[in-house]
Amino acid sequence: MSGKKDRRQFGYVRRLPSKRWHASYAGPDLARHAAPFTFDTKLDAEAWLVAERKIIESGTWLPPKGRREAAEALLPPTLGDYAAGWLRSRTLRERTRHHYQAMLDRQLRNLAHLRLHEITPTGVREWYTNLGPGTPTLRAHAYGLLRTILGSAVSEQIIPFNPCVMRGAGSARTTHRPKPATLIEIATIAQHMPDRLQLAVLLAAWCGLRFGELIELRRSDIDQVSQVIHVRRAAYRVPGNQVAIGKPKSDAGIRDVSIPPHLLPEIKRHLGAMQFGRDALLFPGANGGHLAPSALYQHFYPAREAAGRPDLRWHDLRHTGATLAAATGASLAELMARLGHSTAGAAMRYQHAVSDRDRVIAEALSKMAEGV
Repeated sequence: MSGKKDRRQFGYVRRLPSKRWHASYAGPDLARHAAPFTFDTKLDAEAWLVAERKIIESGTWLPPKGRREAAEALLPPTLGDYAAGWLRSRTLRERTRHHYQAMLDRQLRNLAHLRLHEITPTGVREWYTNLGPGTPTLRAHAYGLLRTILGSAVSEQIIPFNPCVMRGAGSARTTHRPKPATLIEIATIAQHMPDRLQLAVLLAAWCGLRFGELIELRRSDIDQVSQVIHVRRAAYRVPGNQVAIGKPKSDAGIRDVSIPPHLLPEIKRHLGAMQFGRDALLFPGANGGHLAPSALYQHFYPAREAAGRPDLRWHDLRHTGATLAAATGASLAELMARLGHSTAGAAMRYQHAVSDRDRVIAEALSKMAEGV
């Protein structure tokens, strides 16, 4: 009968309304202790009681709950707990820390409850597949973060091997192949932007500045005498739709970018129209703060349509700048120095990039513009 207890020489078993079986017994401490789980059959429940009695007779008895907690304390931590400590221990740029935390909270959350030794190559493959191909770059970043975290666990001898063994999963295949804008298209897009944003288009295209670098530029960062832009900071969004200021994307991002001479009149005009001090933003938003991407795009999208380039992304202007600079005959090291790119393989090349060559590149860019 459902709920009826079965009295035994040691312990009790009873059938629950769910048709499963419950087992309990009075321990040496005279308190009642129940099995931490229910059983499919009565035989299984009785077997658990037999095992518990043997533990009592051996003189090593602890309450089932205490034994379980002691056993769990010896197990590896969950991915969520380990990753939290791993992230706290890293010296990271603020934007990188926010990016990692966002992936832990979203892309990796379905693995967070698993203990490290429970994460298998098959489980990783299934998790990766379920992320879907819609955001290949984000998926690759999430996989790379998981692989790095578990690699640390291997180094600390918490787990014997890294289950992230999918070849190529940490590299995103680019689905968007940017087509550089032509000189006429750059001019057309700039002309169809509001006056206060026309220079932003030109600096993105001719100087290869990143969006975050552009919106954090101050009047004092423009040296009209030396004809250079001092790139020292970048703005980026953090959770809560707040703006944080930090270093550019990489150490190489801190740089001086020579201004193509043909842009100097536009820069002088733009600065002359500003009625603010040296620390004023070059391209402020409507509220005086940092320009938001959405505020830029509401003007950029119609402007690119006017240029016949609805496919052009804002970041493609930077790609255009790299292509134009390369067309002047700039070396790889010079291009990387101008654009603020940094890779391990290019580190040695940077010492060969001479600042005077950036001036030559800038002048060659203006000569290219004069041919339009």
